[in-house]
Amino acid sequence: MEKTMTWNEPVKFAYWVPNVSGGLVVSNIEQRTDWSYEYNKKLAQLAENNGFEYALSQVRYMASYGAAYQHESTSFSLALLLATERLKVIAAVHPGLWQPGVLAKFLATADHISGGRAAVNVVSGWFKDEFTQLGEPWLEHGERYRRSEEFIRYLREIWTSDAAELNGDFYRLHDFDLKPKPLASEGRPHPEIFQGGNSSDAKAMAGRVSDWYFANGNTPEGLAAQIADVNATAGPQGRKVRFGINGFIVARDTEKEARDTLREIIDKADREAVEGFGSAVKQAGQSTGDKTGMWQDSSFEDLVQYNDGFKTGLIGTPEQVAHRIVELKRAGADLILGGFLHYLEDVEYFGQRVLPIVRELEAQQLEPVA
Repeated sequence: MEKTMTWNEPVKFAYWVPNVSGGLVVSNIEQRTDWSYEYNKKLAQLAENNGFEYALSQVRYMASYGAAYQHESTSFSLALLLATERLKVIAAVHPGLWQPGVLAKFLATADHISGGRAAVNVVSGWFKDEFTQLGEPWLEHGERYRRSEEFIRYLREIWTSDAAELNGDFYRLHDFDLKPKPLASEGRPHPEIFQGGNSSDAKAMAGRVSDWYFANGNTPEGLAAQIADVNATAGPQGRKVRFGINGFIVARDTEKEARDTLREIIDKADREAVEGFGSAVKQAGQSTGDKTGMWQDSSFEDLVQYNDGFKTGLIGTPEQVAHRIVELKRAGADLILGGFLHYLEDVEYFGQRVLPIVRELEAQQLEPVA
C-alpha cells in the first residue's frame, strides 16, 4: 500500500465518551461501563493520563437501539473539560436541532473556560424520529449535508470575522460580531471541526469545509480509498483535511482471549435492537443519490458495534493491535477513535500495554521531514 504520510507526527488517540446507556456494543454481554457523570469524570482523567488526546461525546436525544438514557453532548463535554487539564473534548451536534450562532457562542465560551480545548463534531443525522418527534422537518439526504456544510461555514465565519456575513439557503448572517472569539493558536484558528459520513456528499463536504473527517470502521485499504476521495475535493482548494477512523479495541494478553471476547459480544447481541438499528441506518443510506451512505455494506455482526468498529481489526494482543494501528497510520489515519467494552480497565490497559508499542514502531519507521 502506498504510504500517504510521513512519520514525524505520532498518531493521536480519542475515545467515545459513554454518555448514553448501553455501552459501545448493542449486546447483553456484561459491560463494566457506566453512563453517569461521576464515572465519565474518572474515565476522562484516566484517559488523558494514558495517552488519549481527544474524547468524543455522543449525541442522542431519545431512547433508541439499546440506548435507553442519554446525557446531552455539549453540556456533558463542558463538564469533562472542567474535570481535565489536557483532554480535548468534541461535542457531537445536529444541524436542524441547533441554531449555529447559539452553538458558536456556547463553544467560544467553553473554549475560554477550558483554555482552548473545545471542539465540535457536526452530525448530519440518520435517525429520522429524533427530528420528527421533536417537531422538526426531516430533510432528504443531500439536503441534510447541504445544511451541514452551511452550518460549518457559519461557525467558521462567526468565529473568525468581525463583521460576519453569510447568505445561504438555510442560514444567514448580517454584519455580526461575536465577542469574545474562541481562543486561537498556531494551526488552530478556532475550535476544531469534525464530521463523518461515508456517502459521496459527506466526503465532498469534508473536502470543502471540515478540519477532520471521521471514517466508520474500515480496513487500511478501505480507509485509504476514503481519504483519496476527500482529498480529491480538498486538494484543488488548497485545503488539508485530517483523518480519524473508528475502531472497537479489544486488547488482551492472548489472541484467543481477545477473539473469545469478540465472539461473546456478537453471540450475546441484542438481536431486536441491532436489526432495528440496521433497518434505520440502511434506509438512510439508501436515500443517497449513489447508494453509498454509511452502513450499506455492514453485516449483522458489524452493526453490533454501531459505527462498524469491528471492521477496523483492533482485536488481539497488544503487539497485534499496535501493528494494526501502524497499518492504519500508514494508510493515512491521523487519529484512532476507540470504543471499549470495560472502559476503565481497557483504557488503562491500552495506555500501559499497547501505546508504548505503537510509539516504538513509529520511532523505528521515522522518516526525515523534507
